[in-house]
Amino acid sequence: MRNLKGNILLLITTLLWGLAFTAQSAAADNIGSFTFNFVRCLLAAVFLAVVYAVKLIYDRINKKQVNNYNWKRMFEAGFFCGFTMFFGMNLQQFGIAAYPVGTAAAGRAGFLTATYVVMIPVFQRLRGKKLSLAVILGVIGCMTGMYLLCMSGGFSGIYLGDILVIGCAIGYTAYILVVDKYSDCSGIAVSIIQFIVCGIMCMIGMFFTEKPDPAVIADAWLPVVYAGVVSSGIGYTLQIIGQKYAEPTVASIIMSLESVFAALFGWVILSEMLSIRELAGCGLVFFSVIAAQIPDMVRNSTKKSKETQYSDNSIKQS
Repeated sequence: MRNLKGNILLLITTLLWGLAFTAQSAAADNIGSFTFNFVRCLLAAVFLAVVYAVKLIYDRINKKQVNNYNWKRMFEAGFFCGFTMFFGMNLQQFGIAAYPVGTAAAGRAGFLTATYVVMIPVFQRLRGKKLSLAVILGVIGCMTGMYLLCMSGGFSGIYLGDILVIGCAIGYTAYILVVDKYSDCSGIAVSIIQFIVCGIMCMIGMFFTEKPDPAVIADAWLPVVYAGVVSSGIGYTLQIIGQKYAEPTVASIIMSLESVFAALFGWVILSEMLSIRELAGCGLVFFSVIAAQIPDMVRNSTKKSKETQYSDNSIKQS
């Protein structure tokens, strides 16, 4: 049940991120990357601070015991999460903006971002962690499906945007591994700290390299608010909480559904047609995600069967 809870939370996260991809692409045309991400982090931090304050008030009114967290570890977790998030978030936004006009920017960025699905198990294998055959096949199937979904025209040369988005994938690989390391910390508290850290770094980059225009930001309020409150404030917090119960490799495979949801939202909301190739890619990613869960399902089923058998034997002996 703990694994199932984590996987469901990660699935909801990818759903929110899939819809946010459209918001990011729309904002990239008018708002600087540092400016967009600064406002996004600011909104996320304020939203989560209000949620956390309401939770504390509720606990106090109902006389619930307030958890005594190790705040030194919490700030450490928030700093490293915010630091790695800064590189992943901004390199992706800069990469999308750097693609030449007429390039399938969203598709290429979506596919290259998803390469963290391969980077994470490779990193874990280098650290001596064994990977099940189902997870390995899940990674291969996932990347193949992502290619079919995102890269309908193939790679016609390498762009600066490609290099930046690959850097983004490295940043998100580090972010997922850092989240896993500090999975014992409070999800909301760490999330608030990480957005403050990331927001400060974005603000510094904004003032040195961009000229933020409040009027332009106000005109794009809908994608900015969605990216800040829903995609960041809710999405990243659910990721931190979900990874408490999921392995990093399995978590990365589930989160690769982000591009599938992005394509499906484009189909439903924007009436964008999906080709047979793209539908096949969606299906392959989906079944790869399911395949990666099989070892845990079998392990949990066997464990539950043994516990039931042990319980039955104890009753008989009594």
